Amino acid sequence: MHTMSWRNVRLIYGREIRDQLRDRRTLFMIAVLPLLLYPLLGMSVFQLSQFLRKSEPKVLVLGSEQLADRKDLPRLFEEGRFAASLFDNPADGAWLNLEFIDGGETSAARASKLSEAEQRLKTGEVQVVLDFPPDFGERLHELRVQIEARNGSQSAEPVEIPEPQLSSNSGKEKSRVARAQVEHVVKSWISQIVRENLLASRVPANVARPFELKLHDVAEQRQQQALLWSKILPFVLFIWALTGAFYPAVDLCAGEKERGTLETLLSSPALRTEIVWGKLLTVMTFSGLTALLNLVSLGFTARYIVAQLRLLPAADVSEGLDLPPLASTLWLLVALVPMSALFSALCLACAAFARSTKEGQYYLMPLLLVTMPLMMLPMAPGTELNLGNSLIPVTGVVLLLMGLMQGNYAEVLRYVLPVSIVTLVCCHWAIRWAVYQFNQESVLFRESERLDLRRWVVHLVRDRQETPSLAEAFFCVALIYVTQFFTQLAIAANMPASPDFRFLALLLFISQVVCIALPAMFMALLLTERPLKTLLLDRLPSAAACAAAVLLAVLLHPVGLQLAHGIRQLYPVQQDALINDVFGRMFQTAPYPWLPYVLLAVLPAICEELAFRGFVLSGLRHLGSKWWAIGLSAVFFGIAHTVVQQSLAAAAVGFVIGYIAVQTGSLVPCILFHLTYNALMFTTLKLPELAERWPEWAMPFQQIAPGQIVYNWPVVAGCGVAALVPLWWLHRLPYQATKEEQISEARARQPQHPLATSVPSNAE
Repeated sequence: MHTMSWRNVRLIYGREIRDQLRDRRTLFMIAVLPLLLYPLLGMSVFQLSQFLRKSEPKVLVLGSEQLADRKDLPRLFEEGRFAASLFDNPADGAWLNLEFIDGGETSAARASKLSEAEQRLKTGEVQVVLDFPPDFGERLHELRVQIEARNGSQSAEPVEIPEPQLSSNSGKEKSRVARAQVEHVVKSWISQIVRENLLASRVPANVARPFELKLHDVAEQRQQQALLWSKILPFVLFIWALTGAFYPAVDLCAGEKERGTLETLLSSPALRTEIVWGKLLTVMTFSGLTALLNLVSLGFTARYIVAQLRLLPAADVSEGLDLPPLASTLWLLVALVPMSALFSALCLACAAFARSTKEGQYYLMPLLLVTMPLMMLPMAPGTELNLGNSLIPVTGVVLLLMGLMQGNYAEVLRYVLPVSIVTLVCCHWAIRWAVYQFNQESVLFRESERLDLRRWVVHLVRDRQETPSLAEAFFCVALIYVTQFFTQLAIAANMPASPDFRFLALLLFISQVVCIALPAMFMALLLTERPLKTLLLDRLPSAAACAAAVLLAVLLHPVGLQLAHGIRQLYPVQQDALINDVFGRMFQTAPYPWLPYVLLAVLPAICEELAFRGFVLSGLRHLGSKWWAIGLSAVFFGIAHTVVQQSLAAAAVGFVIGYIAVQTGSLVPCILFHLTYNALMFTTLKLPELAERWPEWAMPFQQIAPGQIVYNWPVVAGCGVAALVPLWWLHRLPYQATKEEQISEARARQPQHPLATSVPSNAE
C-alpha cells in the first residue's frame, strides 16, 4: 500500500498558496475587506447615532387645557414639555417634542380635530397622539373633593373618570418607540395621582405600593465585558472562518475545472489524498487568516467607536469598554484550528462537486443555513454548557469558548474532552468526505448541462434503471419530509382536546401510509425498472435470517431502552407525559386488544421499511460504500421522527436495520426486526402492572417514571454481549454489492499507484 508523502502535500500546498496570492479577489476578501469593512461600518454607526439623536419624535396633545391651573393634580406638563420628574432620567424629557391643540368647545369640533390628528399620525407627521376626553380634568377634581370631604366614609358613589387615549402607528418604528416613552410618562403621572389621593384620604401612600424591589448586581465590570465579548467574538470568528474557507475552496476546485488545470494536477505523481491535504491546508490557511483579520479589525474598531460615542453629549455608553484580555484571544485561536479544518473540509467537498465557480457559490447558502443555527443556539437565553449541549457540533465549541472567556474554568473544563472528541470526529468525517469526492471521477469531471424540464422528465421515465439513482433517493427523502410537515400542520389545526381511538387510528394511518409509504412506492413504480428489487422484495430470505433478525431485536430491546433513557437525561423531553397518555388511551379504548399493536408496531414496520430500507437505501448504495449508505439512511430515518430525542434513538436502531437489509438483501428480516422491536417497546408499558401482581417479575427492570422503565445493568450488559452472536452471523453472510461498491472495493484492494488513479474511469 502506497503511503502518503508529506513532501508532496507540502509541494501542493505551496503551489496552491502561490496561485491564491496571485488572485486579486482572494487577497481582497482576506486582507483588504476586513481592514475596510469594520471601520466603515463603525463610522456609519457613529454618524447614524448622531443623526438619530437629532430626530425628535412629535407628540400631539389634545385637551391639555383641562389640566392647566389644577393645583390639586401633579404636573404633567411644564414649559411646553413633559414634567422632568416623570422621567427616570430628567434629560430624556427634551427628546419628546410636544404640540398642544385645544380640544374644541363642541363635540363636532372635537371630532374634526381628532380626525385631523389621526390623519397626521398615519402620514407620519406626528408619531403619537395623546387625547384627554372632555371633563377629564373636572372629574379628577371631583374625585379629589369627594376624597377630602368623605374622611373615610363609604356612603358616596365613586366618580367615573373618562379614559384618555394614546394613539400611535405601529407600522412605523419611530412611532412605536415614542409610544413606549409616552406610555411610561403617563403611568408615572398616574402613580403620582394615586399617591396624592391616598394622602388626601389619610391613608399611607405606600398602601398601594408597600415596597420597592432593590436591584443589586454583584458582577464586576470585567465580568460584564467578558459576557459581552463572549457572545460576539466566537460568532464573528466562526462566521468568517466559514466564509474565508468557502471562496478559496471554490477557486481551488471549480475554478481549476474552468481553467483546465485540474487534469494536470491529477496526472501528477501525487496521490488523490495528498492533493486533498494540500488543498485543505491551503483553504485552512486562508480561513484562519480571514477570521483573525476580521477579529482584530472588529476589536479595534469597536474600541474607537465607543471612545467617540463617549464624547457625545448625553451619550448613554457603558464606561471602560476595552478589548478582551489576552487569555480570551488565546482560547479563540486554539478553537479556530479545528473549526477551520471542519469548515475547510466541508467547503472543499462541496466545491469539488460543483461544475463551475458560479455553481459553487450557490452552495454557500446551504452551508450557512446548517451552521448558523448551531452558532446562534448558544446565544439563546438560558442556554448553558452541559453534557448534552457539549455533544452538539459547533454549538459545544461556542459554549465552551463563552465559558472560558468569562473565566468559568471550573465549570467548563470538565466538558473539554467531549467537545474535543465531537469536534475531531466531525473534522475526520468531513476530511474523509472531501477525499471521497476527489476519488470520484464522476464528481470531478461533471459536465455542465442545460436544464430542459420536459427532456428531464422524459429521461427519468424512459431511461429508468433497476434501482433509483442517488438524486432520486434524496428527492424521496425530501418529499417525505415535506408531506409530513404539511400533514402535521393540518392535524394540529384539527386536533381535538381528547382524541378518541378512531381519530388516533386515522392519524397513524395517514402519518405512515400517506406520508411515508406512498411516496416511496409511487417513485419505485414510476422511476425504476424493477420496483421489487428497489424495495428489496424480489427474493425471499432464509428462515435463519428471519430468526436472526427477531432474536437481534429481542436482545437489543434492553439496550435500546437504556439508550433512550440516556438521551432523555441529556435532552429532557417535555412531551413524555403527553405521549405516554396518548398511547395509554389507545390501549384502553381499543375495541380489540391486538389492534393497537397493529397500528403502533406492524404498520410503522412495513411503511417505514419500504421507504428507508427499500427505496432510499437502494438509491444511497450508488455512493459506492455500504457504510455511508447505511449511515445516511439511518440519519434520514431518525429525522422522520419529529421529536429530537426520538430521532437520536431511532437513528441508532435504523443503522442496525440498514445493516440487516444490506447483509440479507431482503426487506422481510428488516420488517420482522422493526415489528418485534416496536412491539416490545409498547409491551413494556404493562410490565409495572404485571409486577404488582407477580413481584418476581420486577427483578430485571425498574420503573423510573410513569410509563417508563429501564432494565437493570446486568440485563443490559448480558443482552448487549449476546447480541454480538446474531450480528456476527449476519456479518458472515455474503451480501450482494452494487456496481459502485464493487469498484470501490477493488480500488481499495489494489496498491494506490499514483498513475493508476490519474486517468478518469469510464466505468464510473
